[in-house]
Amino acid sequence: MTEASSFTDNDLHLLDRYWRAANYLSVGQIYLMDNPLLREPLKPEHIKPRLLGHWGTTPGLNFIYAHLNHAIRQRNLDILYICGPGHGGPGMVANTWLEGSYSEIYPDISQDADGMKKLFKQFSFPGGIPSHAAAETPGSINEGGELGYSLSHAFGAVFDNPSLIAACVIGDGEAETGPLASSWQGIKFLNAARDGMVLPILHLNGYKIANPTILGRESDDNLRQYFSGLGYEPLLVSGHEPEKMHRAMAGTLAVALDSIQRYQQQARSGTAPAELPRWPMIILRSPKGWTGPQTVDGKKVEDFWRAHQVPVSACRENDAHRDILEGWMRSYHPEDLFDEHGQLKRELQALAPKGDKRMGSTPWANGGRLRRELVTPSLTAYAINVQSPGETQAESTDALGSYLAGIFQHNADNFRLFGPDETASNRLGKVFNVTSRTWQEPVKSYDEQLAKDGRVMEILSEHQCQGWLEGYLLTGRHGLFNCYEAFIHIVDSMFNQHAKWLKVSRALAWRKPVSSLNYLLSSHVWRQDHNGYSHQDPGFIDHVANKKADIVRIYLPPDANTLLCVADHCLKTWDRINVMIAGKQPAPQWLTLAEAEKHCAAGMGIWRWAGNEQEGHAPDVVMACAGDVPTMETLAAVDLLREYLPDLRVRVVNVVDLLALQTQDQHPHGLSDEDFDALFTADTPVVFAFHGYPSLIHRLTYQRNNHRNFHVRGFMEEGTTTTPFDMTVMNELDRFHLAQEAILRVPALQGKADDILDALAEKIAEHHRYVREHGEDLPEVQGWKWPSQQGGENIPE
Repeated sequence: MTEASSFTDNDLHLLDRYWRAANYLSVGQIYLMDNPLLREPLKPEHIKPRLLGHWGTTPGLNFIYAHLNHAIRQRNLDILYICGPGHGGPGMVANTWLEGSYSEIYPDISQDADGMKKLFKQFSFPGGIPSHAAAETPGSINEGGELGYSLSHAFGAVFDNPSLIAACVIGDGEAETGPLASSWQGIKFLNAARDGMVLPILHLNGYKIANPTILGRESDDNLRQYFSGLGYEPLLVSGHEPEKMHRAMAGTLAVALDSIQRYQQQARSGTAPAELPRWPMIILRSPKGWTGPQTVDGKKVEDFWRAHQVPVSACRENDAHRDILEGWMRSYHPEDLFDEHGQLKRELQALAPKGDKRMGSTPWANGGRLRRELVTPSLTAYAINVQSPGETQAESTDALGSYLAGIFQHNADNFRLFGPDETASNRLGKVFNVTSRTWQEPVKSYDEQLAKDGRVMEILSEHQCQGWLEGYLLTGRHGLFNCYEAFIHIVDSMFNQHAKWLKVSRALAWRKPVSSLNYLLSSHVWRQDHNGYSHQDPGFIDHVANKKADIVRIYLPPDANTLLCVADHCLKTWDRINVMIAGKQPAPQWLTLAEAEKHCAAGMGIWRWAGNEQEGHAPDVVMACAGDVPTMETLAAVDLLREYLPDLRVRVVNVVDLLALQTQDQHPHGLSDEDFDALFTADTPVVFAFHGYPSLIHRLTYQRNNHRNFHVRGFMEEGTTTTPFDMTVMNELDRFHLAQEAILRVPALQGKADDILDALAEKIAEHHRYVREHGEDLPEVQGWKWPSQQGGENIPE
């Protein structure tokens, strides 16, 4: 343990009092609704009827916060405090109130006795604030209700932020989660010349809810070896006695910050050694529930799991417990901390940094304050030339890759692409013409697209891609996460937390809008030529559709030009989660760029060129589709219907903006009932070919007039390693099944087209035989094109 020469006895005394003030406020939030300064003995009516909150981790968080304040003032630093322990809300709220940032944001919670009373009462109270660090908490960029994401957020926050240090406190319970365990690798992706730095502070208090923690029981030597192996220089601070701990923490923090400054200066002056530096991290061992009751009812509390939540229960009903609580709170000597008005004493106020240097006011914790608009190039240079619908073949994501390369060229420090080693696989490789993958480790002579200043972030962990992107967005920048569709489910819970964060933050006027979280899901369910059943699951869209309507968007562009339009729109939005799903394989291109722009703006529309309606006559059947493969199979089915039943009046409706199927009161993009009926009619059979599970379309349209006539085909949980077309046949989404469905649903055809149904059934049987004998699809399927003579002006309606 190193002692900092600049940390005087007076510094220690003042800092200890500040820490005691934060602890006092933290306990008060958990227990009190009145008598905040203990101006009279505690009475039952002063105690909250329901005691909720988490004490165990809080004194350690307060200890760290106080020392970081000291370092900011001494060194004029920009530090973002990331509170990893799930329910560290009392500490975050207490410290931001002490420094004044809380009251500036919430003037009703003033820095005096009245404000303190309100501060206490609102905590975990109906109409108040949650017990964990949340969007309502100044200085926070992560939702603390779920563990595991703090360190990935920290790394995302410092990419392209060279002046920022993210001090990330990781609880030893959180350290056991999978996402956190892989987060330590983030150090290998930081470029000291361009990025800021993360200072991980592993807070070991030994226990989680009711058990010891794994790392908490490890020896100091094992911890040093473990984190040294990960590439860090671990610095240990351990103990119980406040004076020794303060001196040790001040000295250790000074060593860590000196190391960071030295390494960054070397990198930025071009004198850094070739090998990666060992960036510092701090391991802080302190008792769980530090400074709280030693025992309650003869049972151990401090330094044990009983300190985790509410160490002393039933303080309204139990006089003895209330006495313990009062003794505990008075042990902090509130009269030494607050003046007669309930304000923090002046000499303690001076310990907090000023203005935006305060960790509760830092603009990096309110990234909308720093957000710069993304500079986007014109789509014209990247559009696919479509002379006639279906004539041209192209890879949609390849076109998007070219567009993203243009984004990189126009945004040198404001955009990054994240993905789990799938950028090239998803056909976005054109970005490598202008940038490389970020790579700080040694590079072999035969390696490709690796560079220290690369802006494509690849790590084989969906958790880290999501966490990095969230941290990057929440500190004011823009990005895109590309992933295989089936495996995006790995971050379902992370998506949940971000969606909740956006929902809450959008209702907070002081939270400025941040760029949207954008997903591109490719290698999707319908084209897994060499992957098996494990890679076949389109259910993420169902998961997304559960969230608040004004937060989420789901787009299913049918070709490259619509994908370009959708991506260009999504990258310019804010406070949203946008999901784009597009295949990477060569596929027919249907719309010109101008047509695509009009179609995407409408969200869905009639493809007049694909149908054969007669003016003045309603269609006999509506063939609807959402998704690139469902669109192709629908058009192929329409081609078959024209061959077999030329007099059948067919309308084709393509849906790009999936949630626009909902009513206007369900979703902001929802079509009016009048517009919906204009597309799908009020009584015509609708055969809907859908990219995902059929039940979602029924769920989205159940309030529509014609819902009873919707007949949806989609993924039926059938799949294996097989040909592209066989995947559609196995799930009855292929052209033959769709044509059969249309015939069966048109009342006028009942009993009159059995020979056609038999012919289509034979086609399905022929396919089954052929694909299993030859290992490829029928020639007529592989070579199918939309007949050019049927093409014409496309005017989506």
